[in-house]
Amino acid sequence: MKDFTEGSEARLILQFSIPLVLGNIFQNLYNIVDSVIVGNFLGKEALGAVGASFPIIFTLISMVIGIGSGASTVISQYFGAKQLDQVRRTIDTIFIFFLFSSILVTSIGIVFSRSIFVLLQLPEEMLPEAITYLNIYLSGMFFFFGFAGISSILRGMGDAKTPLRFMILSTVNNIVFDLLFVVVFKWGIEGVALATVVSQALAFFSATWYLNKKHPIINLSFRKYFFDKSIFKSCVRIGLPTGFQQSFIAFGMMAIMGIVNTFGTNAVAAYTAAMRVDSFAKMPALTFSSALSSFVGQNLGAFQEKRARRGLKMTIVFSLTYSVIISLIIIVFGKYIIRIFTPDEAVISIGQDYLVIVSSFYLLLSVMFAFTGFLRGAGATLIPMLTTLTSLYLVRIPLAYWLSDLIGVNGIWWAEPAAWLIGMIILIVYYFTGRWKGKVVIKDSSNTR
Repeated sequence: MKDFTEGSEARLILQFSIPLVLGNIFQNLYNIVDSVIVGNFLGKEALGAVGASFPIIFTLISMVIGIGSGASTVISQYFGAKQLDQVRRTIDTIFIFFLFSSILVTSIGIVFSRSIFVLLQLPEEMLPEAITYLNIYLSGMFFFFGFAGISSILRGMGDAKTPLRFMILSTVNNIVFDLLFVVVFKWGIEGVALATVVSQALAFFSATWYLNKKHPIINLSFRKYFFDKSIFKSCVRIGLPTGFQQSFIAFGMMAIMGIVNTFGTNAVAAYTAAMRVDSFAKMPALTFSSALSSFVGQNLGAFQEKRARRGLKMTIVFSLTYSVIISLIIIVFGKYIIRIFTPDEAVISIGQDYLVIVSSFYLLLSVMFAFTGFLRGAGATLIPMLTTLTSLYLVRIPLAYWLSDLIGVNGIWWAEPAAWLIGMIILIVYYFTGRWKGKVVIKDSSNTR
């Protein structure tokens, strides 16, 4: 556990971010390893099938994860105020919510999987493998939500190292099981999905056992859980806008996927591979944003507004520095990176174009992420949601449709940085209005320090 209310802002944010970055690196390796093995051993059709599944998965889990992020903010504010009984009650409440959510998400996804793929115009040759992969993946939602819940709780309390340890364990297991199920046992796309489910289950059970034995506050036992309606309302109030935001992003991703699908198998496979690289490259800037949310939550909970603002400035510096470096690397080596996923030259060419276009504008994304993290930590999550609506539905999707008709598949890629620019401007303007003040759970009538 880490107290963000004292000490150097830059040092604390950086120290907290490094384990988060490492954890997200290993989390992204799930998808990267899956795609590399699928693309090289099962072909570009299977690679596209896996990629087409992720917007659907994201759509199904986004609202649940959004409310979970609200719980993390509530925990960070209670922890900053040293109200440990309320921390424990929040933990109990959010885990009960995750349990019932996993049952609902799995049921809905499996029943409607075929219909969704057909609606998105997935090429016919990819359809059977996509349905198989998605259904098996969704069968492990309980373990996914369980481990995500543990990670969110610990991060809200300033502990990023414990989730990192179990994420590393899970990723290593996933790589081993991928190779075993696909390369050795020849189980095909089923083996890829099953490897992920087994890895997530092992991570969840291992983390639960460890916390029950070692952690001074957390005790995960369904026999002792208590659902607090008042705390859940706070989690929903703070997390629901983020949940809606994530849902809108997810529906937008499905819309973009639908546009990509119309360009055929090569475009879908290239988009899948390029998105893996793109997500990996964006991850540190997103992680800085997540770390800033915890930092801001604790400091506003302790009534230190000026310190929270200084944390935002340092996060922007860190994010911009990283973005310049990673953009240069991707622009120079993008073609060779895509080649790791597939030997198909047509797929490589399309994927390279995506990476060069999108990575050239990571600076915009980094600034947008930083302001989003600050506002979420303050509990002012409505504006990020509205910003997502505007930039995605009024800019990116219409531009993707229009430009793809005008210049082909590259038009889809150009629409993304245009949306980032609009989103960044909106968030900066809102921040300087100061209307985010007073959104914290803990109230105080004294002056900010």
